[in-house]
Amino acid sequence: MKIEVLEKNETNLRLIIREVDVPLMNALRRIALAEVPSMAIDEVVMIENSSILQDEIIAHRLGLTPLKTDLDSYNLPEECSCKSEFGCNLCRVTLTLDAEAKEGTRTVYSGELVSENPEIVPVSDRVPIIKLAKGQKLKLEAYARLGKGKAHAKWQPVSMCAYKYYPKIEITSKNCENCTKCVDICPKKVLAIKDSKAEVRDLLACNLCMDCVEACPQEPKGITVAWEKNAFIMNIESTGALPPERVLQQATKILDKQLNEFEEQLKVEET
Repeated sequence: MKIEVLEKNETNLRLIIREVDVPLMNALRRIALAEVPSMAIDEVVMIENSSILQDEIIAHRLGLTPLKTDLDSYNLPEECSCKSEFGCNLCRVTLTLDAEAKEGTRTVYSGELVSENPEIVPVSDRVPIIKLAKGQKLKLEAYARLGKGKAHAKWQPVSMCAYKYYPKIEITSKNCENCTKCVDICPKKVLAIKDSKAEVRDLLACNLCMDCVEACPQEPKGITVAWEKNAFIMNIESTGALPPERVLQQATKILDKQLNEFEEQLKVEET
């Protein structure tokens, strides 16, 4: 396997991965979505709520607020040694909210949540939770736990995880006339005209839609679009709960663990 980093920041990771096949890429994608754990609010105790929203709606909004996650310090509830439905300081984080509109209508934001662990806080302070009218109050305790996306979308550490084949575009000069049809129809602006001929301007933007090939009036076609069989472009966009590179690292560890367990099961069946 050969990996080349195209883009990397706090929430986005774009890679070229070569010498792999579709089953491996799809396994990593599905594990990143469904198996890599992240922290989310799972239970809310309402102490006072005089707003117009029901307790359940507020709890739902809190659950979908992404939280920064520390995988090294916390356990999944089902794997924690406490074996308690209430949790402990190794598998649960308590956050509190005490908001009141004293002078007029105001919006309560995620930044007003106070966490017992400064490392487990909302990814953004500007996620609106509720709007309170004058005199209304909202006081609650929320309990965040690790979970997996296969149980609920609020535990997905990524907002997008996808891959595509690495594109391959060839333009035959003798069959390419100055018609610009392939350039004009391309939705991703992959092609451009230079010296009265079409040329590839942004190869990695190609999504293999084949519109440019269909638009070419020549026979045989002046342009061909294909893909490399064992090369892919992978995009991971994190919710901010985990760095995107950590999501990919965890996905590979989980895949390795699952394969080892499968191998052990095969050995048991053989005996």
